[in-house]
Amino acid sequence: MNQQPVEGFSKLSKQRKIDWLIKEYLSDDRSYEQILQQYWNGDAILQKLHEEFSENTISNFYMPYGIAPNFLIDGKLLALPMAVEESSVVAAASKAAKFWIDKGGFKTTIINTKKLGHTHFIINVEPHKLQHFFNFKLKKRLFEATEEITKNMRNRGGGILNIRLIDKTADLENYFQLKASFDTVDSMGANFINSCLEQFGKTLTEEVAKDETFTPEEKDSLQIVMNILSNFTPDCIVRAEVSCKIEDLKDDSGISNEEFATKFKRAVTIAEIEPFRATTHNKGIMNGVDAVVIATGNDFRATEACAHAYAAKDGKYTSLTHCTIDGGVFRFWIDLPISVGVVGGLTNLHPLVKFSLALLGKPSAQELMSILAVSGLAQNFAAIRSLVTTGIQKGHMKMHLLNILNQLGATEEEKNHFVTYFKDKTVTHHEVISQFNSLRAQ
Repeated sequence: MNQQPVEGFSKLSKQRKIDWLIKEYLSDDRSYEQILQQYWNGDAILQKLHEEFSENTISNFYMPYGIAPNFLIDGKLLALPMAVEESSVVAAASKAAKFWIDKGGFKTTIINTKKLGHTHFIINVEPHKLQHFFNFKLKKRLFEATEEITKNMRNRGGGILNIRLIDKTADLENYFQLKASFDTVDSMGANFINSCLEQFGKTLTEEVAKDETFTPEEKDSLQIVMNILSNFTPDCIVRAEVSCKIEDLKDDSGISNEEFATKFKRAVTIAEIEPFRATTHNKGIMNGVDAVVIATGNDFRATEACAHAYAAKDGKYTSLTHCTIDGGVFRFWIDLPISVGVVGGLTNLHPLVKFSLALLGKPSAQELMSILAVSGLAQNFAAIRSLVTTGIQKGHMKMHLLNILNQLGATEEEKNHFVTYFKDKTVTHHEVISQFNSLRAQ
C-alpha cells in the first residue's frame, strides 16, 4: 500500500471517512465497515450525540459497564458503577466492599477542595519590583477584571480563592507565574479556571503597559507564555479509610488474623519504600478509581496524572495508601488528590453518565470525591489481600478464563464445562488451550 496524505478529512461525511480508510489502509476489504457499523447506536439521535462528543468519529468503542454492590460509605449503602475492561476489577471491588460492610464500612474526610491554575510569563525586571507592583496594584485589578467571569461561580459559593506571584527565575531566566487557587463547587471547573487565567494574562499585559514604574525596555520584555489550569491538585484531597480490631479481620485464607494483618502491612510498607512496587500498587488503586471516573463522565487522564504526581511529590515515587497496626487495631487508608465534577461536560449529555450519577444518589462533587477514593482503596485492599494469601493469579485468571474461551470460540456448553473444570485448578492460558483442544478432539 502506498498511502497518500488526505486534505480536509474532518469535513468529509462519516461514510466518506470510512470509505477512505478502507481504501487507503485496509485493502478495500468492506468487511471492516460491518465491524464499525455493529457498534453504531440504533437510535440515530443518540448516535449523533455520541459523534458530537469528539472529532472524526466513525463508530463507538464499547467498554463493559458493571456494578460493584455493598459499599457502605459514611453510613450510606451504595452500588458503584464501573466502566472497565480489565478482568476482576469489579469482582475485587465487590469482594472488598463485602469484607468491610460488617466492620463499619468506609469512612471519608474531605481535606480540601482547592484547585490551581497559572499564568506563565516572562519579564526582564527585578523580582522585588515586580512583587511590589503585584501587591499594591495588580492583584486587586486581577480580581476586578474577572468579576463578570466569576459572578455565577461566586453565587454558588465558589470562585477565586487567592492569587500569588511566584518567582521562578532561579529555574528559568525571567520566568514568573501568577498562581491562582479556585473553588469550583460541583463542577470540575476547567473552562472556568482557564477563562479566569486568560483574563489574568490580558490584565497583566494592560497593567504593565500603562504603569509608569516600568521602563520601556521592561514593558517590551513582557511575554505571556500560557494561561492554563494545573491537573496537579495537591490541595484538593479526600481521605478514605477502613479500620477494625485485628481479632475482627477474619480472613478466610486459612492464616491467623494477626499473620494476615502483619503480612498486609508489610506489603504496603514495601510499596511505600520501593518505587518499582509502588508503580504497580498505585496502578491497581487507579483501576478502581478510573472505572468510576469514566462511568461518571469525568476525566480519567487528569485523575491519573494528578495521582502519580502526588505519589512523587516528596522527590520519590511512593504508595498512595498506608497501613498501621496500633493497639490491636488495623487501619488502612488513602489520601487521594482528585478533581471531579457532577455538572457540566458529559454529565448532562451522556445517558449512562446520567444513570451513574442517579444510581449514586446524585452526589455533590465532594461526595463523588469520597466515592472515588473508596473505590481505589477497596481495589487496593482486594489486591494486597490476594497477594499476601492465595496469590494474585488465582482469582485474576479465573476471571480471565472466559476471555480465553471467547477467543477460542467456545460454545456456552463448553464454557460451562470449563468453569466447572477449573473450579479447583489453577487457570493458565496454556492449560485452557490444551484442555479445550482435548475436548474438541473428543
